[in-house]
Amino acid sequence: MGPLNKLETSLEGVFKGAPKLPKGGKDALVKYLPWLTLIGGVLSLWAAWALWHWAHIANSLIDYANSLSRAFGGTNVVSSRMTVSIWLGVIVLAVEAVVYLLAFPGLRDHKKAGWNMLFLGSIINIVYGIVVMFTDYGSAGNLIGAIIGTIIGWWLLFQIKDYYTGKKAETAVTS
Repeated sequence: MGPLNKLETSLEGVFKGAPKLPKGGKDALVKYLPWLTLIGGVLSLWAAWALWHWAHIANSLIDYANSLSRAFGGTNVVSSRMTVSIWLGVIVLAVEAVVYLLAFPGLRDHKKAGWNMLFLGSIINIVYGIVVMFTDYGSAGNLIGAIIGTIIGWWLLFQIKDYYTGKKAETAVTS
């Protein structure tokens, strides 16, 4: 994870001067973060399946509309909804879900590997924002939302990083 280490180091400098969470807030975040990540992973997996499922339902309806149009002497009226961007969206969502699910044990055990997986998941979130922006269903607003959400997530992640690097081992909360 060489490039991610460089990004992590540069972002650590950026967030060093950011407002700090109180100790109680950090402790609560560290305590509940594994479970929130697990829920997020399951929901992301469900979202990937839902996107795939709804695109297939739309295609079934499109096929029916096109066959009706051809039956009455017309041409295809609608094109397939299973575009490359939909497939990319499904893949990125599924990868993000797997990363969140893999982060759970490390976060639960206060290991840096769990924190790293969550950091990687935040990068994937921006990638998903870019992919969605280029679909028929997305816009630049999706990307802006993903960027804002990721920045807030990074702020929170860098607030609790010491709990996963062993620097705060004496104050780390138990699950």
